Amino acid sequence: MKKIIILSAAVLGFNMAANAQATSSANQNVALSLNNAIAITFVSTGNATGSAVSIPFSTVADYTNGVISSAQQLKVQSNKVFNVTVNANAANFTYAGTTTPSPTMPVSGVLAAQVTANGTGGTVASAFNSAYSNLTNAAQSMISTCANGGNQTFSVQYQATPGFAYPAGTYTTNVVYTATQP
Repeated sequence: MKKIIILSAAVLGFNMAANAQATSSANQNVALSLNNAIAITFVSTGNATGSAVSIPFSTVADYTNGVISSAQQLKVQSNKVFNVTVNANAANFTYAGTTTPSPTMPVSGVLAAQVTANGTGGTVASAFNSAYSNLTNAAQSMISTCANGGNQTFSVQYQATPGFAYPAGTYTTNVVYTATQP
């Protein structure tokens, strides 16, 4: 006759609970504190100051018809819907040349701008949409209700038409683009 011996794990000293997986957890609340953020830069320079735009007048046809600049691309980064305005920083160009007294050339009536590409998702003001609009030293709405995003771009071109009333020299003005979250 054979004896069957049944040993239990407890008798053999095995702890069955030791083979069970032990766990523990910890948690932490993370709160992001977002502020409104907006920046406008020129794509060519990567900052808020664009490269100088030269519009040379070399022929009688240039003076008669005006001259159009190359396209200037700007980028807006905004976490909210935004608008873009444009203005010259002064009512008149600054003159550098040999004529004395210095001639006074107004910006309005001489320098105009047009939006030639719009990747902002916004609406281009009709004055800047299909024609060149005169720039002044008062801010004018250029693009409104633009979509938020990190790469909202638009391009502008300038048209200068000084006519024959001004002597040779260099006439400069700063054009200011302002992006604003309403």
